[in-house]
Order: sequence, then structure tokens, then C-alpha cells
Amino acid sequence: MIHVTLKDGSVKEFENGISVMEIVKGLGAGLYKAACACKVNGELCDLRTVLNEDCALEVLTFDSEEGRRAFNHTASHILAQAVKRLYPGAKLAIGPAIADGFYYDIDVEPAFGPEELEKIEAEMHKIVKEAYDIERFELDRAGADALMADEPYKLELIAEHSANGEPVSFYKQGEFTDLCAGPHLPDTGRVKAVKLIQTTGAYWRGDAQNKMLCRVYGVAFPKQSELDAHLKMLEEAKKRDHRKLGKELELFDIFDEGPGFPAFLPNGMVVRNELEKFWREIHQKAGYVEVRTPQIMSRTLWENSGHWDHYKDNMYTTIIDDMDYCIKPMNCPGGILVYKRKPHSYRDLPIRMGELGIVHRHELSGALHGLMRVRCFTQDDAHIFCTPDQLMDEIFGVINLIDSVYKVFGFEYDLELSTRPEDSMGSDEDWEAATNALRQALDSLDRPYKINEGDGAFYGPKIDFHLHDCIGRTWQCGTIQVDFQMPERFDITYMGADGEKHRPIMLHRVAFGSIERFIGILIEQFAGAFPLWLAPVQVEVIPVSERHLEYAAKVRDQMRAAGLRCELDTRNEKMGYKIREAQMMKIPYMLVVGDKEIENNTVAVRSRAGGDLGVMEPDAFLAKAKEEIDTKALESVF
Repeated sequence: MIHVTLKDGSVKEFENGISVMEIVKGLGAGLYKAACACKVNGELCDLRTVLNEDCALEVLTFDSEEGRRAFNHTASHILAQAVKRLYPGAKLAIGPAIADGFYYDIDVEPAFGPEELEKIEAEMHKIVKEAYDIERFELDRAGADALMADEPYKLELIAEHSANGEPVSFYKQGEFTDLCAGPHLPDTGRVKAVKLIQTTGAYWRGDAQNKMLCRVYGVAFPKQSELDAHLKMLEEAKKRDHRKLGKELELFDIFDEGPGFPAFLPNGMVVRNELEKFWREIHQKAGYVEVRTPQIMSRTLWENSGHWDHYKDNMYTTIIDDMDYCIKPMNCPGGILVYKRKPHSYRDLPIRMGELGIVHRHELSGALHGLMRVRCFTQDDAHIFCTPDQLMDEIFGVINLIDSVYKVFGFEYDLELSTRPEDSMGSDEDWEAATNALRQALDSLDRPYKINEGDGAFYGPKIDFHLHDCIGRTWQCGTIQVDFQMPERFDITYMGADGEKHRPIMLHRVAFGSIERFIGILIEQFAGAFPLWLAPVQVEVIPVSERHLEYAAKVRDQMRAAGLRCELDTRNEKMGYKIREAQMMKIPYMLVVGDKEIENNTVAVRSRAGGDLGVMEPDAFLAKAKEEIDTKALESVF
């Protein structure tokens, strides 16, 4: 007999050689139906895994990230099976699960279009109905090569995976077999709802020197209702696409002459400047000083910081006076140089150093996406230098500051603790101390958080803030990183109360993250209808006819004198047309003026949602508008 400890702490006894699937069956029909994969002693496994010794068992459902990945990975194999049925000459590359679904890279000529996707999707539905058992097996290098003899991309992968003599793992469902490490669902019948979304081009292994493949994207869910809800969200996201709205509202553009380098237009600069003004206000109150560090610094600096070894493929370089220089991809080494320029005492600490720093990173052209993925962006960075005794208070201070920022925009968020990656620098003791500090801070908040193993920065662990937008998507924005390594590498110190030199601890943190990306998120969050304090044009005065222009101009001037961003529509167009145009440009308020308004020294107020808010005196409107701006209200106060 073996003893199995379940996630709730209970221990159950089973016959030796029992499969996890048999155990899950006994735990209830609901769990058995929902189960996607499992963890045995922390190791990710299939439900068909056989247990031969005492262990800890966790059952993973679609609601968990790892269970969802197993589900989506199975859907990608169903896609590949359907493709091979319909297009036997197609060559398969890779088909991973991704955050919001799955894809498969396929070598096929010509690339699939909408008509082919429809056929493939119909064949996938057949495979689901056929409910093939999915079984894992292993082969040695010779057997694996023989099995995949007609699949050149698989042969390349087999050569890599078997280099150390280890057997190669495969999964079989019906007539189809694929090279894969797993885990997968027990059978194809559990993928109840699937939809192929789009195709794009993708270079094999992301290398532009390799062949361009056809990448097919899809989504899958255990229930049709969940798929329907997801497709509805995608449709809503399409309407809110910041690239489309950015052009329509004249916020930003990206020119062919500068792919990945966004240009902000006058309206977009208003939004950007308001965000930066807000950033400066809250940081001044929180005791930060602002600095600006150079865009280009010597390569030796980046070698010393560790960025060159860990990040050089993403860095732009140049030569000045026969010396190698780098355009900065991060702000932190510059912050250290500012700290290092003069001696510090423990009385000076903590030093909270903020920087709206422009950074450049080389991204592949296929990864670029509007403001969300660019090659040049501004980080609302800050670097805090503190003593060990101050560390916890500084972490709490950063958490509270980031929380206050997100509340202004109405964002809820999840927290995630990312731990030491394989490609890291520093001692085990430093990493343990840094990770424990972040974990202790999160535990004291009494809020749930996830552990993201191995996803920390190369110099330290971090807390990430994942924002939830109004249509259910998440965005990783804010972060807090505890760094013992750079103070050591740059030999920065402070004089302690004991008269001895000590090493400060360095915190890296952002709230917005990338200002460009945050603006993209805000465009989609508000569908371009920014709250009044952020709106590029806050008020538009609309005269009924030409004879009302003089009074309209007087109203505009009064609004501007009070600090509102106000425009006057002087076009020789009908009033209704002007109102619709203002609504299309998402202008929060329209002040319509005609004979009655001139006679009574009033304005007729309309909101961008089309609502008539009634007639009021300009001063009364101003008072309400200023209240809405000063409180950064998300909704109209009228």
C-alpha cells in the first residue's frame, strides 16, 4: 500500500501501482471531469501517471495556470492532427500553449487563409468527438528519428533533446503521434470548445535567417459558454484596440521609417504630460528626488552591471572615439553612478531616486505591437538605496505607492512573487535574504499571491503587479525588485553609525512600467474616452450658427483662463454634425450656445455619452468640471 497526501493535507491509502486518474475518480465526478493534469511531489505529470510510492498529489484543473496549459497544449496537438489529416504534406514545427490559448507553427505552401482555418477547425471538432486516448511513450534516438523521418523540424529537435543520451518523449492520439514533453489531457474528448483565431508568419526559432512558417493561433475551453464569453471579449478588445483608436483620436503614430519607435501627436502628448505630472506629484509627496541619467554609456559599465552578459542581444551599440558604447536598455546603472558620485552616511538613507528614463531595447519586428511592445519607451523608474533595517518599510512604501496609483485608474490587480532564475548572479544567501524580504511583505498584507518560480530578474527576486482591465484581461505593469548584487559589483557604500563602511540594499521599482505601454492600456481600458483630467480636449464649445460665434469665443476663453483644455468649433456645419464629431473624438463635455444662452449668459451642457445635462451658467459648469479634474474622478460628477 502507498500513502498519498492531497492538497488539503488529508492522507489516503491506495494499492501500489494505482494511476492518478483512478484516484481522481474516487475523489468525485466533478473533480474527475475538470481535472487536466497533476503534480506528484511538485513535478508536473499526466493524470495517467502510475504511483508506486508514498507521495504528495495535487490535481490541476483548467482554473489553474498549469492545468490550463496542459489543456491548451492538448488543443495544439488536436490542431496538428487535423492539419496532417487534411494536408499530409505539411511539416510540423512546434505547438506550445501560450497565456491565452495555443499556436502551432507549420511549414505549408501556400500559408493557410480563412477558408483553410474553417476546414481545419471542423476536423478538430471531429477529433474531439472521437475522444482518442492520449498516451505517452519514449524512444531512443534511433527510434525517434525513424518515427519522425518525414518531419525535418522534429528531427532537429530530437537531435537536441537526445544529445545527452536521454530517451525522447512522444504522445499518441489515434493515428497521430507528436514529439512532446507533456503533460496532456487523458483524451481529446475533454476539449469541448475550440476556435482557430488567426494565422501569422513566424520564422523558425524566431531567426530571420530561417524559413518563414505559418503560425496558426487558437483558443480552447472546457465549455462552449466559456468560449463564447472569450470570443465576446476578443470582439470588445478589437473595438478598443489602442492602435486603431490611437490613429482615430490622433494620439500617436508609428512611421514606416521608425518601426517600434512611437511618435506622440499633440493629443497624445497631453495624456503623456498629465501622467508625468501626476507621477511627479505623488513622488514628491513620497520623498523621492528626480534625476536624469545619460542615454549612452560605455560598454564597460554594462559589463560591470551584468547586463551585457545577460542582455546583450537586446542592446543597441555604437562606437565613439574608437570605444564601444551602449544605448541604455535599463536605468539602474546610471542611478548607481549618481549615488556613487559622493560619500553617504546612514543618516542620508533611504535615498529614493526617481527617473522618467528613456530606454531602447532591440525587439524582433514580429514581436512589435503598437505601444505594447516597442523598441524605445520611458520607464517610470525609481531606485531606492537603504539600510537592511529600512528594507521592509521601503518595500511597504513602494507597495502602497503603486496601490494608490492603480486606484486612481480603477484597476484591481493580482500579486506575484518571482524567484531566482537559472541565469542569475549572486550568492544563495543573498537571494534567500532578498526573496524572504519580499515574501514577508506579501504575507503581512494578508492578500493572496502566486509564486512564479525562476522568473526573477538576473540580479534579484521581484513582486509583479498584474492589472485587471474592464474586459477581463491582465497586464503586468508595476514591479518591485530587491537587489544585493549591483551594490556589490559597483562597490557602493555608506558610513554606518559604527563608523564603518556598509553595503546599501538597492530596490528597483516601477508603477506605470513603460509609460507608452501604460497609455496603450489606458486607451483600451477607457476605449479612448479618458476621464476628464486626462482627456486631450476636455470641453468643446459649439455655436448653433455663425452669429453665435462671438459669445462662443467668450465662453472658450473663460474655460481656458480657468485652466481647462477647451476648443471652439468654428466650422460652417450643422450643430448636430458638430456634436456627433465631438462625441466621436471622445470629448467629455460640449457646451452648446445659441440665442437663449446668449440672452441668459448660460451654456447648454452635453456629455460625450450623448446625454443632455441641462442649462447652467459657465461659472457653475467650471466649478463642477474642476471638481471632477481635481479628484481625478472616473465618472462624470454632473
